[in-house]
Amino acid sequence: MRYVKLGSTGLDVSRICLGCMTYGEPDRGVHEWTLDEEAARPLIRQALEAGINFFDTANVYSDGTSEEIVGQALRDYGHRDEIVLATKVHGRMRPGPNGGGLSRKAILSEIDHSLRRLGTDYVDLYQIHRYDHETPIEETMEALHDLVKAGKVRYLGASSMYAWEFAKAQYTAELNGWTRFVSMQNHYNLLYREEEREMLPLCADQGVGVLPWSPLARGRLTRDWGTVTGRSANDDFGGRLYLESDREIVEAVTGVAEARGVPRAQVALAWLLHQDTVAAPIVGVSRPGHLEDAVAAVRLELTEEEIEELERPYTPRAVSGH
Repeated sequence: MRYVKLGSTGLDVSRICLGCMTYGEPDRGVHEWTLDEEAARPLIRQALEAGINFFDTANVYSDGTSEEIVGQALRDYGHRDEIVLATKVHGRMRPGPNGGGLSRKAILSEIDHSLRRLGTDYVDLYQIHRYDHETPIEETMEALHDLVKAGKVRYLGASSMYAWEFAKAQYTAELNGWTRFVSMQNHYNLLYREEEREMLPLCADQGVGVLPWSPLARGRLTRDWGTVTGRSANDDFGGRLYLESDREIVEAVTGVAEARGVPRAQVALAWLLHQDTVAAPIVGVSRPGHLEDAVAAVRLELTEEEIEELERPYTPRAVSGH
């Protein structure tokens, strides 16, 4: 495994981050395809043994059970000081007023719930899952800053928003002497590259590390076009993210992979890792082979000709994923 600094910080993270939305009790969330604790633990252990030190979950994943499963497995198999543990806040955790969002009340409540479920005293990277248009950004940034000063959070990150919103959050923190975001977890892969217009240049200029979610486009970049899986058949959100014309990009990935004699997942991830702003793609793993491909992609060097072949079919599309 290789490691990189997260943005302009001194924090070392593995070039692959294990995305933990895959893990959670199936009857406690909206996704029937999640893996319960018994199925998830061997994969988390495999990730640690492969040198992955970066794990990303969220309070809303399977109604908090993702945090519970991940926290217990990391306590059993890992060493806390060596692990970079990330979670998120924003999504609705309970009905009624203040059950979600980024108000001061919601943030201060949800960090304590997340720490309890994770079984740890602090989170290394605490991320806002989305931008909250109903809460003043000053309220959100000050509350997050207070978590850092209280020792409950080491670094702050953001996810999926417009570049102007991210810039507003950053300068609000700067003006008030509060902690700024060090990372951006956004929708970015070969099938969706609209982030290259504004968000990625902003992150490069400001020294913000990029952590792409859905780096394999919900698996579309790893299989023949039109193949239906148990997850894709029930993934309404993912079904809205991509276009029929993306078939040509998938075929380009297939061509490069066949010429190299490697799985398509390795090629798609290697392309992402080639991007200067990308620190670590967030890779979901439900089988050992998924993790093996992700780790192998770290050492796969694509040629300029292969990169051009992969990028050529892309056409602009509407912003999605926010």
